[in-house]
Amino acid sequence: MMINQMLQIKYPIFQGAMANIATARFAADVSNSGALGILGTGAMNAAQVAESIDEIRTLTDKPFGVNVMLMNPDTDTIMQVIAEKKVPVVTTGAGNPGKYMEMLKASGTKVFPVVASVALAIRMERAGANGIIAEGTEAGGHVNEQTTMALIPQVVDAVNIPVIAAGGIADGRGFNAALSLGAVGVQVGTCLLASEECPIHEAYKNAVLKAKDTDTVVTGRTLNTPVRILKNSMSRQYLKLEKSGAKPEEMEKLTLGGLRRAVFEGDMKTGSVMMGQVAGLCKEIRPLALIFEAMMQDSKRQFEELKQKIEALEC
Repeated sequence: MMINQMLQIKYPIFQGAMANIATARFAADVSNSGALGILGTGAMNAAQVAESIDEIRTLTDKPFGVNVMLMNPDTDTIMQVIAEKKVPVVTTGAGNPGKYMEMLKASGTKVFPVVASVALAIRMERAGANGIIAEGTEAGGHVNEQTTMALIPQVVDAVNIPVIAAGGIADGRGFNAALSLGAVGVQVGTCLLASEECPIHEAYKNAVLKAKDTDTVVTGRTLNTPVRILKNSMSRQYLKLEKSGAKPEEMEKLTLGGLRRAVFEGDMKTGSVMMGQVAGLCKEIRPLALIFEAMMQDSKRQFEELKQKIEALEC
């Protein structure tokens, strides 16, 4: 069963919970466009999460999700709010949601942890997850080492619950590749930065459109906090500090407030401009509905071409 059938949404597509970007309005816009919009709670407290969930429900009657970073000190209360408000879907990161599983599932909420390894996927299945979002290193923002191409089939083989593929997917070709590897849906983020509805600064959107295949870099490996961002003066300085063995405090000071500067002020020089390696495939600003529809139409066209190639092999 494809994930859109399981969740009763039009397209088998999750929206990535991009920090400072995945607002209540943006999540609602995504859901109204046929995919699963997801609220990024980030550093929100429980009251702010409750308010945002209520806002989403004033803007859409479609299913939506809430992402919870489990390192948030208010996580216990946030999860209680989510259960009380019967949010359809929860995605999680930065921890194990096992202790919340019974409460969430009792409220009808489906839980999809984001994982970057087979071992963690197995742990999440044992904890009671309804599905897995397996994310490769091609993604923007916080990443790990495994590529999507290598990670997805290994996770699919290791678990018996639905797997959503994330990282490096922006068109019908990437969508079909994910399905070929065994996924039943995809999660996308970078291609949605280039949407009319995305609430980022125009300079950020233009940076995505201008980006080439080699224009992102991963910082923070030495601190075990790898993040994929656009190459700029801040990232170059950060990498120099890493190479020189600078203290973590010095490197963290360099990035402090960097994402907010990029998102809200359009600071493309010293801001932390998170985007994935597929930014080079994003060529124009389009409405969300057109992005999703084009991905599905491209998928169908690519599938027919693939069938012809396979048939040619059989001759």
